[in-house]
Amino acid sequence: MSEYLERFRADGKVAVVTGASSGLGLGFARAIGLVGASVVVAARRGDRLDELCAALRSDGITAHPVVMDVTDPEQCTALAAAAVDRFGSLDILVNNAGLGGTVPSHKEPPEHFRAVVDVNLMGTYWMAQAAAPVMRPGSVIVNIASLHGVTASRFPQAAYSASKAGVLGLTRDLASQWSTRRGIRVNALCPGYVETEMTSGGIDALSAMVEQNSILGRLGRQDEMDSALIFLATDASSYMTGGSLVVDGGYSVV
Repeated sequence: MSEYLERFRADGKVAVVTGASSGLGLGFARAIGLVGASVVVAARRGDRLDELCAALRSDGITAHPVVMDVTDPEQCTALAAAAVDRFGSLDILVNNAGLGGTVPSHKEPPEHFRAVVDVNLMGTYWMAQAAAPVMRPGSVIVNIASLHGVTASRFPQAAYSASKAGVLGLTRDLASQWSTRRGIRVNALCPGYVETEMTSGGIDALSAMVEQNSILGRLGRQDEMDSALIFLATDASSYMTGGSLVVDGGYSVV
């Protein structure tokens, strides 16, 4: 059994997690650290990153904070360089930084649509583009998409849905370009509705909607997303590239 469990380990690896100061990203940073990786946590909110690193270190995880914005390609390049400078390599990139928003399409200002796409899609691309040149063969990129990349939202979320569908297309193309030539696998994780900081504002209404419209009838948990992330980020998924893993309690198939 141990040989299989070892495939879910990331000992000696260095991971970068963007959007790590809250929500799923915070959990992802902890999860990949607990299976052995040194973690560079990145986000725009520096105060939250310092708190996160302190918490990770108390769990025995080696962590380093970097304040940055994924919409700036130069800052993405600097983040990749910081990981190599600090820990000697960059083996796992978790492209988690994201922006949401619920706005009826006939009222959505252009600046809102552009902002969401800029973070969710273009930021994912800039960060992957910055990381690939310093990643060794055997490295992994996990792009965090969404169930709304594969199915329509029941809320008015045109910008979010379009950006996440774009992430899936980007994932396929980067996998096609890099898996053979560079030895970098690229996959996407598509979480369903999970109880996080982002969803806590309207949790009762959200829970009721998910209960009615999914097979399992409940919100997902952080640890359930963490397990999927660990699979994609380690050798456990060594024969998977260009794919997407939907973890949504059956929401997208109802």
